[in-house]
Amino acid sequence: MRKHIPNIITCLNLVCGTCAVILTLWGFYWPAFCFILAGAVFDFCDGAAACLLKAYSNIGKELDSLCDLVSFGLAPALMFFSWYYKINNAYPSFLAFIALLIVPFSALRLAKFNLDERQTKSFLGLPTPALAMMVGAITAHSHLCIESGIDTFLLQLMQSSWFIPVLSVVLSLLLVSEIPMFSLKGKGENKAMAMAKQLFPIGIVLIAIFWCIFAPKQLPILADCFAVLSLTFFAYLILQLILPIFVRRSK
Repeated sequence: MRKHIPNIITCLNLVCGTCAVILTLWGFYWPAFCFILAGAVFDFCDGAAACLLKAYSNIGKELDSLCDLVSFGLAPALMFFSWYYKINNAYPSFLAFIALLIVPFSALRLAKFNLDERQTKSFLGLPTPALAMMVGAITAHSHLCIESGIDTFLLQLMQSSWFIPVLSVVLSLLLVSEIPMFSLKGKGENKAMAMAKQLFPIGIVLIAIFWCIFAPKQLPILADCFAVLSLTFFAYLILQLILPIFVRRSK
């Protein structure tokens, strides 16, 4: 029984991802994102349980990727697709389908991760949970803003006709890129990643302060949390892209 505990936790991630998909199809975006968050917790816990119980297995590795594809690939892609189709119905509806590029690129990224022995301490390319946090948090925030009748710059972006298609393409390409990105669970392998990991907590605090100062005061606290989470993961991505340039120039 002990060896099956990590796989059971992994399957709970899949259950959360499936619930997120269903809620998205019903138009309940912020509850859907809450299930993505729960899936991320289970995704972290299954690895921790496997390490603690020494219950590593090939089937666990493959199962983890299959579950991640649903929770961190399909669910966020459907959130973008459904949101765009709902908000921008005055524009050609085929643009909404660009968001679905996230699904096959997530599958490629997860398959690559399973075979790539270089990604033990850090990542090459954008990890799918980070993508899911960015996409899910900004969609959930926008949903709560509309429910509250309050406008923010994030909602304005999500209501534009270009933002979701462009961001979907960019994130899809970053999934399969060779750009080194630090893991919150592992140690950085080079100076740029080590610096990014040190700056990341500072960035979270600065983003939270910025949002508290400039955000509309009438926003629900949950909308504030989702906004800070979304901006945090955008900052994570930007850090990974710009720090290697500065590190190279300093040599």
